Parts: sequence; C-alpha cells; structure tokens
Amino acid sequence: MNVLTGFVILLALQLCGEILARMLALPVPGPVVGLLLLLVGLAVIPALSTRVEQAAQALLSHLSLLFIPAGVGVVVHLGRLEGAVFGVVVTLGSSTLLGLTATALSLQYLMRGRTTRNSPDQRP
Repeated sequence: MNVLTGFVILLALQLCGEILARMLALPVPGPVVGLLLLLVGLAVIPALSTRVEQAAQALLSHLSLLFIPAGVGVVVHLGRLEGAVFGVVVTLGSSTLLGLTATALSLQYLMRGRTTRNSPDQRP
C-alpha cells in the first residue's frame, strides 16, 4: 500500500504543478513545477520522503521504459530531419563534449586538495 500512496502523492503534486503552470501562465511545464513542489514538500516535511521513496524507486527501476515513447517519436518523424542531419549531429556531439568537459572540470575543482586511495601522499 506504501507504493500506491507514494504514486498518489507524486501524481497529486504533478497535477498541482500543471494547474499552477496554466493558471499563472508560467513558461515552465507543469511536471517541472510539480517537481519543485515536491522539493519544497521534502524540505518542509521530512516524513514525506518515506511516503514517496518506494514509488520513486519503482519509477527509477523502470526508467528506461519511459524513453520508449520518445524514441518512437523520433523514428516516426525521422523524415523531418532530412535537411538538418548535419546540424543535429554537430549539436549532439558538441553538447556531449561540452557536458563532459564541464563535468570533468567541476570534479577537478571539487577534488582539489583531497587525498584519494591511489594518492602518492598516502602512506600504508
């Protein structure tokens, strides 16, 4: 029953986010507003995390299934990309490299001054 309660809470927050996004004419999708509401709820009511934890774990374990509709949509509309294949490939490649670079630089910055297991300064 805990999973069902968690799903109801998550769906209610998504519905509230959708309502707020439409009522306030926000330039953000309703589910994103719902996630922000969940974040606020988790910060204000720590017990909420135990209510939604099992439902969140169930969703995360099947996350790959949620990408199937997007993949089918890309395949269905593949004809629309005919003239833009080069631009799409360049954009995907450059954004991937940029993301990897930003991640690596952030990690180096955050790990600066820390010793690791394989550090030469560490003595057995």
